[in-house]
Amino acid sequence: MSASVGLARTLAASLSALAVSVALMPQAAQAQACTTTIGMVVSLTGPAGRFGQAASKSAELAFKDINEAGGASGCTLAIDLRDAQSQGTVAVDQARQLVDLRRVPAIIGGIISSVSIPILTSVTANAGVVQISPASSSPTLTRIASEGQSKGVFFRTITSDALQGVAAAKYAIDQNMKELAVIHVNNDFGVNMFNEFRRAYEALGGKILSTTPYNQNQPSYAPEVTAAMKGDPKALYLIAYPGDGTNIARTWISQGGAQTFLLNDGMNSADFIRDVGPRFLNNAYGTSSGTVKTPSTEYFAKAYPAMSGGFDANAPAADRAYDAAAILGLAIAHAGKADSAAIRESIRKVTGGPGEVIHAGADNFRKALQLIKDGKPIQYVGVIGAVSFDANGDITGPFRKWRIQDGNVTTVGEMTTDEVNAVKARLPK
Repeated sequence: MSASVGLARTLAASLSALAVSVALMPQAAQAQACTTTIGMVVSLTGPAGRFGQAASKSAELAFKDINEAGGASGCTLAIDLRDAQSQGTVAVDQARQLVDLRRVPAIIGGIISSVSIPILTSVTANAGVVQISPASSSPTLTRIASEGQSKGVFFRTITSDALQGVAAAKYAIDQNMKELAVIHVNNDFGVNMFNEFRRAYEALGGKILSTTPYNQNQPSYAPEVTAAMKGDPKALYLIAYPGDGTNIARTWISQGGAQTFLLNDGMNSADFIRDVGPRFLNNAYGTSSGTVKTPSTEYFAKAYPAMSGGFDANAPAADRAYDAAAILGLAIAHAGKADSAAIRESIRKVTGGPGEVIHAGADNFRKALQLIKDGKPIQYVGVIGAVSFDANGDITGPFRKWRIQDGNVTTVGEMTTDEVNAVKARLPK
């Protein structure tokens, strides 16, 4: 089977599963008289395709759980899934169709910031439609919100790179990576992540020998790797997506580059490890937005692999996509209607507390729906832990420190938000 045929079948299966999800619901859910359709614009193909595929299955699971519990405001939740193809222009077109033609009250997505930002600025903010992203981490989204351009409709269940870049810098120094080269994707995500990393890394005493941006989907990355190897760096910080990142890492290794890597969260990928070769990655380290283990985490670890079509519970964006969809569904139930303005106000009311703690899964959601019906407050504590959105729709949280050993990603520790803020306080203004 060719790669393109295999991908086509994977996407067809995913879309078919979503299309028939209502038919597979228990009879109690099928008896609901209405359906609320939520848009989902994520990358199913392109460099971030694996992220989007994993996230779409998570959202499907969250809506299935809520539907089994009785639905949101008496209606079955459904997803209209669209492929952003890892391109902002495609994403905007798909989002506009969802908003203008399908009249969706909310959109889940995108996965990468270079998709989420144009959706927000070109479609959802102007339309007043709620947008919640499980994986877009660019500080630009905070700036857009703080300047009032998001009009309060944007939320995300991942921490900003403004914090993650600092965490990566401290982790690098702690692993004795005092000098390194940087290759980063040349988009909003990559540029912002690198800038935040550089400020912290240099302030902590690190030295960057070279900085090389790259454009996505190139047939070869040999020129970029050659440029990055000047000065004989002893480590490489690779800020990339798994597809391009795999090609860059393999080229780096084939050209004799040092096999010590610092990686961003997207490289926490079984595909990346398999395709580069586990034996080359035993000195690869990375950071990701962390989680606080809860009963929701345990539920997701069991329920997700059984229906995901090959993804495990640690797949990038999977846990955060479940929480994004669950929060959205509970907010619709709390709002009492599928109205964007009402949903926007209810999102904070079902997450920030105080209220009775609700975890993931149909049984817990059934309890939540009854509490909402009785006019009692709830607080969703999700797969990633308790979620509380600030005025810009951002969350804070810990960071996971991991490394790759013998082909497996191993968690080696956690860096708290307070630890990261302590480093930030030392940086030059």
